[in-house]
Amino acid sequence: MARVTISEKYCTVNPLKMSPSIGAALAFMGVDNSMPLLHGSQGCTSFGLVLFVRHFREAIPMQTTAMSEVATVLGGLDNLEQALVNIAGRTEPALIGICTTGISEIKGDDLRGFLKLIRANHPELDDIALVDVSTPDFQGAFQDGWAAAVTRMVEELIEIPQFESRLSRRINVLPGCHMTPGDIDELRDIFEAFSLDPIFLPDLSGSLDGHIPTEFTPTSLGGISVERIRRMGSACWTVAIGEQMRGAAITLEHHTSVPYKLFGRLTGLAACDELMGFLSEISGVPVPKKYRRQRSQLIDAMLDGHFYFGGKRVAIAAEPDLLFTMSHWLHEMGCKIQVAVTTAESPVLESIPVDEVLLGDLEDLEMRSVGADLIVTHSHGRQAAERLQIPFYRIGIPVFDRLGAGQQVTVGYRGTRNLIFDVGNLFMANTHEPTPETWIPKRPQSNNLVTLQLLQ
Repeated sequence: MARVTISEKYCTVNPLKMSPSIGAALAFMGVDNSMPLLHGSQGCTSFGLVLFVRHFREAIPMQTTAMSEVATVLGGLDNLEQALVNIAGRTEPALIGICTTGISEIKGDDLRGFLKLIRANHPELDDIALVDVSTPDFQGAFQDGWAAAVTRMVEELIEIPQFESRLSRRINVLPGCHMTPGDIDELRDIFEAFSLDPIFLPDLSGSLDGHIPTEFTPTSLGGISVERIRRMGSACWTVAIGEQMRGAAITLEHHTSVPYKLFGRLTGLAACDELMGFLSEISGVPVPKKYRRQRSQLIDAMLDGHFYFGGKRVAIAAEPDLLFTMSHWLHEMGCKIQVAVTTAESPVLESIPVDEVLLGDLEDLEMRSVGADLIVTHSHGRQAAERLQIPFYRIGIPVFDRLGAGQQVTVGYRGTRNLIFDVGNLFMANTHEPTPETWIPKRPQSNNLVTLQLLQ
């Protein structure tokens, strides 16, 4: 069992942690025709906007209530009201997701009370879903904001169905923020191969998958519709991916009586086998030949790659669920986790295959990575890898110095195999073979020296 400790430094150097408010904003972007709205200063929104544009290389819909110093002291009702009315009039969204920030939380703005007053005075907002979520900058991290936003959408939008209206083939899927649009596309193919109708909440594969729209829209370009979210109560099962989604799955079960199954990760042979077995059981469909062959291909890739993974020391810094996924997969491939740094507390941290998990920053990662064979984190870890001259694998958010971060696939048999090839090739490229200059054979001792040693 890993020991979880907190860095005792007085300041953060080269931050790893990101705000929960932008995690919530990203979750709202997985809903079609939606607009995330950050209730705070313009700088809070500008930071998230730049981060997402650099990572996804797409147009990002985000707005702000632009609170000034006076509004922060007196309260943000007027700013929120003006922002909602302007967004409704100019963009006509189906949903506006309102995320709090540090200044609005410290002031103590009653967001739900504000929304009741605003709705009473503005009937033009009646057809727009307004979902508020508490995401203070000083509590939690990116994945906590994502999880809170999904939970609030479950509470506000899903309708309670009659038991007779349940659909035996419909299944809800709650993916964690560590899953890319490419991962969600891969999972959709897997669920549909078992004749299931999956509903993903959120669905970034529809909005941030890198497609070109036929016409410009100021809101999100796709994803799950609000109407489809409302019908999630008619599903037969809910699949939650990542410990961060447990709360949303429990809320959905209490609200609609739909049972849930939590998968801590979907990367690795055993994890994929568990998913396939579960889907076959609830659908009554045998595992398709396509995935039986992919499983065989994964095993072959594991056999090919274990020569290069065995005994390698790896340093990882990521959000808790992504850290859990990568550390267990690398451990299964024969690596030793030298360093594990994360952003926030989570029940999964104690099960990380390492002696200590540190809640810290990328400076902590760099200081503890000396002698490692690989560093795994997002793009802000590149300077540390360069200084230490250690191979660097980019994963998570943000990845802004490589193309295709949103299309990266690491789930399922195929995604796990791709991960083996990508990381294995890094190990191969940095293997130092002995040369005549570095290999000095051990010279045999002379007879005189041997005789002297025997006499002694």
